[in-house]
Amino acid sequence: MQKVLPKGQTLDRLRRDRILDEAFTTGDPLMLMRLFGITEATAMRYVGAAYPERTAKLPR
Repeated sequence: MQKVLPKGQTLDRLRRDRILDEAFTTGDPLMLMRLFGITEATAMRYVGAAYPERTAKLPR
């Protein structure tokens, strides 16, 4: 698989990049959870990274 991937890339890094891109596109944590099989907390971290202004006032 390393022959196919760009140098310095891993499957995990590509997956994280894809999830973050989807978070930027939709901003919907429920969709991220369904699409990628991630937990609620993980989905909220991605949405928070994509849209910090939306999650700034949420309790931590």
